[in-house]
Amino acid sequence: MEAIREQILILISTPVYLIIIGAEILLSNYRHRKAYTWKDTGVNVYLMLMNGALDLLFRGVYLVVLDYFYRHQIFNFDHVIVYWFMLVLLEDFLYYWLHRFDHEIRIFWAVHVTHHSSDLFNFTVGFRSSVFQPLYRFIYFIPLALMGFSPLDIIFIYSATQIWGIFVHTEFIKKMGWLEHILVTPSHHRVHHASNPKYLDKNMGMFLIIWDKIFGTFQAELPEAEYQPIKYGLTSPLKKETPVTVVFHEWSSIWKDITRTDITWKEKWHYLFGPPGWSHDGSRLTSEEMRAEEDAQAGNSTVFQEERLRMK
Repeated sequence: MEAIREQILILISTPVYLIIIGAEILLSNYRHRKAYTWKDTGVNVYLMLMNGALDLLFRGVYLVVLDYFYRHQIFNFDHVIVYWFMLVLLEDFLYYWLHRFDHEIRIFWAVHVTHHSSDLFNFTVGFRSSVFQPLYRFIYFIPLALMGFSPLDIIFIYSATQIWGIFVHTEFIKKMGWLEHILVTPSHHRVHHASNPKYLDKNMGMFLIIWDKIFGTFQAELPEAEYQPIKYGLTSPLKKETPVTVVFHEWSSIWKDITRTDITWKEKWHYLFGPPGWSHDGSRLTSEEMRAEEDAQAGNSTVFQEERLRMK
């Protein structure tokens, strides 16, 4: 029954993906906007297949782990509606922290960075997967199994909410009215994929935006006249994108940092588990440091403008 349910989900979602991707390609061509390239789409498909293959190979392992904790559950939801509502809510909450740590801890960012490495933003970027995430993602969902949620139900809800996660990767849907206050929308997710300092490491939710608003990682998409146009991709773009570098470039950078002989063990630890961009000598900047630098520059610019007005 569980396998049939997942197959039905795939059968329903696949034609939907094809339709919305096709529509977006036609619309982007009609508006003369370069929303797609063959190379970028090819990389997105490649990373999706890599992630999917690893997930299938490792599924038996994490199902056994989740099942162990499920057999030692400490809660039990008798009401079916309460069961599914709480599973969606709690799994999305735990995913928020998974996603947030993927951004804030460099060794996990080395996995997740592949998803952010495209300088385009379209529906196929939603398939640009973090290849090695299946190896540890299940750890965040262990509390769900302890709370009495079936491992197969956990996987099903993750797959179902991923459909929404694909949908929000587009520039052609602007605002969604009152849904902007509850759900992660394309507007919110455009901010998440932006490399502008103000937008870095914001809007971590996959389905609900409420967690970002509660825990201080929310940032609304601002009009270009108020801030600046969104720039997608990495703050330091890849010099050469190959099937190997697109997956392992950050791992290579980490290795170079931790094998330095002129730094302490504490500094090596920070290069592994500190925020992306941390450096012992200030040669690189974290997202918070980039924001502070941008704010300082904006403040200086404002002071300069005020001084000019006084002199007139």
